[in-house]
Amino acid sequence: MKAIFYTTMATRQLRGLSADVRERLVGKLRRYAETGAGDVKALAGQSGARLRVGDYRVIFIETAETISVRSVGHRREIYE
Repeated sequence: MKAIFYTTMATRQLRGLSADVRERLVGKLRRYAETGAGDVKALAGQSGARLRVGDYRVIFIETAETISVRSVGHRREIYE
């Protein structure tokens, strides 16, 4: 399993979400870190990737051993 790290901004964004949405996002991210399974695509025009969880997105940079979460939020606002 890859280690998951959150930036200060991502932590703040995650805390601002409802508890059920937060649990879904963290659960899917852990599943991806363990198995590599999930709706993940590389970002166009910038480094990193996004994990899709319903209407929410997790933007992260992945290395061989870590996943560094940069941003978390609704799909409407996350790419701005």
